[in-house]
Parts: sequence; structure tokens; C-alpha cells
Amino acid sequence: MILQIQNLSFSFSEAPLLRDLSLTVEKGEIVCLLGPNGSGKTTLLDCVLGFHRTLSGKVSLCGKDVLSCTRQTLARQAAYVPQIHTPTFPYTVREVVLMGRTAQAGLLGAPGKEDRALCDAALRRVGIEALAERPYTSLSGGELKLVLLARALAQQTPLIVLDEPTSSLDFKNELLFLDTLANLVKNDGIGVLMATHALDHPFYFESKGLPVRAVMLKKGEPARIGAPSDLLTAQTLLDVYGVRASILETTDAQGRPVKTIAVLGREEKAE
Repeated sequence: MILQIQNLSFSFSEAPLLRDLSLTVEKGEIVCLLGPNGSGKTTLLDCVLGFHRTLSGKVSLCGKDVLSCTRQTLARQAAYVPQIHTPTFPYTVREVVLMGRTAQAGLLGAPGKEDRALCDAALRRVGIEALAERPYTSLSGGELKLVLLARALAQQTPLIVLDEPTSSLDFKNELLFLDTLANLVKNDGIGVLMATHALDHPFYFESKGLPVRAVMLKKGEPARIGAPSDLLTAQTLLDVYGVRASILETTDAQGRPVKTIAVLGREEKAE
């Protein structure tokens, strides 16, 4: 087990944002955090990464309590792809990806031949080797996300934590991003904890035959957890989002079933 969350509760005020949440992420599994704005998705990621030091319950990475771990230890267990990242210095893309190796070598360790080879392999795997010598500050928002994913791959951790990773990507690069994650989980046994507003993402991973669970958060309420096909129903979307929707099923190029969500409109409140 890579990640274990036990009876986690967290609040910024008297009202709880996360309440008595228990969750695990296993090797070779994707867990998608879903829910409206302000439901606690990013807060949960911050608890996992040790950013929030005051919480009720316990969060363990590879058997170690995150609150007792040093930043270096946490960086060797979990790589982080943030929702927003503003580059401030014109490092090359290759240099930024190579920074992912500091988790293994330490801040004072000079990158060696193996580190550079892993960096180049990560660039190829994400499909951005052509950007290697470009200044990081010259990239589009979508390109930045792909660089951050490559940096996470170079970090070589058992868990990758992502916050809205496809929010700046066009349709093609969104599919590339999702396929890269799917291949990491399938071929490398990486665990993925991912917050997303795209409710079709869990269905996409499920259609690939991967172990995937969805976690539906709503502020102050117990989390709903289950397989995407079981959890993401028209009734759940109405309860959590106040949106009327239908779950449609089609097939991919290989004839495998793929589910998608068709939004019909907002719930009409009686006057």
C-alpha cells in the first residue's frame, strides 16, 4: 500500500471541510478526487503532501506518517504536479525536468549520467523532447503541464499527486496526458491520486481496464467512494452538483465500452 488515509478530518474554521475520511491508494491504481469548487479536493492533496500540519486522523506514505517525515523523505515517496505554476526563471525545459532528480540526490548532489538519462527518457515519454532546450518561461500553459509531468516521472516516486492536471491542455494533449498516466499505472505500477473537475476522467481510465476508484467530495459531508460506474450516476450528480445528467455508453476503437456524461441542465428549484 502506497498511501493510507485514516479517519482524516480537516477544517479552516469551525465547519469541517473534510470529515472522517478513510482512503487508500495501492500500487498500480488511480484514485480520482471529484466534487464542486470548495469541496476539499486540493485540501486533501495538501494533507497528503504534508502541507497542512494540523489535522485529525493520520496520513501515511509507504508506511510513514507524513507529519513525521522530512521534505526530502516525502519527495522520495510522492511527486506533485500542481494546478497552477508560474515560471520565474528561464531555465531550459531539460533543466526543469532534471530538478526532479534532486529528490533522490539531495539539493547539493550534482546530477550524474544516470540522472540525465532518466530526464531525457521522461521527456520522450511525455512527447516533449523537442522542447528540451526551450526556455521554461516561453511555454504555453499546456506545455508547462507536460513539463511538470515529465519532472514528476524523473522523480521516480511510487505515488504521483496531481491537482487539475489537464485544465490548460487542448483536447489532443489532454488525451496524451491521460494515456501517459494510464501507461505509468499499467506498466510501472505507479499509484496516482488526482483531483479533477472532468467527470469523464474516471470513466476514461476505467475503459482502459485499470484499477480506478472515484471519490466524490461535498463540503462537510462524508465522502462517497466507489468504482466510477457505480458511483457516477445521474442521482449522485444531482445530489452533489445540483445538475441533471445522463450517463451514456459508447465503444472505443477496440470495441470496449466507454461511459460519458451528458449534462441536461441545472436542477430547477421550486419557488
